[in-house]
Amino acid sequence: MDKKITVIGAGNVGATTAQRLAEKELCDVVLVDIAEGLPQGKALDLAEAAPIEKHDAHLIGSNSYDVSANSDVVIITAGIPRKPGMSRDDLLKTNKNIIKQVTAAVAEKSRNAILIIVSNPLDAMCHVAFETSGFPKQRVIGMAGVLDSARFRSFIAKELDVSVENTHAFVLGGHGDTMVPLPRYSTVAGIPITELIPKDRIDALVERTRNGGGEIVSLLKTGSAFYAPASAAAEMAEAIIKDKKKILPCAAYLEGEYGINGLFMGVPVKLGKKGIEQIIQIKLTKEEHAALGRSAAAVQKLVDDLKKLG
Repeated sequence: MDKKITVIGAGNVGATTAQRLAEKELCDVVLVDIAEGLPQGKALDLAEAAPIEKHDAHLIGSNSYDVSANSDVVIITAGIPRKPGMSRDDLLKTNKNIIKQVTAAVAEKSRNAILIIVSNPLDAMCHVAFETSGFPKQRVIGMAGVLDSARFRSFIAKELDVSVENTHAFVLGGHGDTMVPLPRYSTVAGIPITELIPKDRIDALVERTRNGGGEIVSLLKTGSAFYAPASAAAEMAEAIIKDKKKILPCAAYLEGEYGINGLFMGVPVKLGKKGIEQIIQIKLTKEEHAALGRSAAAVQKLVDDLKKLG
């Protein structure tokens, strides 16, 4: 195939992302991990499924970044996962060092790649990748809003007993407890959910969306979500590879948009072959704007903590 995507990290999120990409027949896939044999074994397993799944994507697993050279997109999932009782902030120091090393290696091999960051704490790791890579802001994107919106959409569909295909939702802000789901912009077949669901139930769905990742962590006991995060990363990659100009909520580096400057925050963007091709500003109520401000403050604290770590 004429397109190549490298996935860094062959754990649950990374391997499932590689599976999604291959089965969409989007590109050839390179899976890189420091664990000897792990990316090779998972890539081989996925390749052996190809005749059954009927795709011709080539999959390569490696412990070296050499095979990732000249990737069109690099999806970074490396890092330790969140464990029960662990906040996203607790991940900061360990994952900062991992993302810094990974990004430097990736940037050396693929200077024109678009980076999709999946590692947590998401918004802070976007800053690490942005500063380490030296890439323009359009080519460093965080996977957050697509996942959070998908969770919101699934809860809406279940609440109303309708197809998930009919549901659309927007979640803005940081990827964590301060995210800002927007019921006014969330619809079922074009109908705002504010006309279909009582406010108390909407509030409950919003709260469940905010705690979506933590709910799965508490159920799994020894890991965190990976099916939905992988699907979210693959959807973003598809929009880029196919130049779909798809509007998706992603973590983007803001320079004045929404009154926020110098932070990666979840906002609606247009994704195409150049990465983020437009940041779309939607009108917010005073309450929504205040909630977004609180989310920005939480992200700013993470960034400040990053600086303290050196």
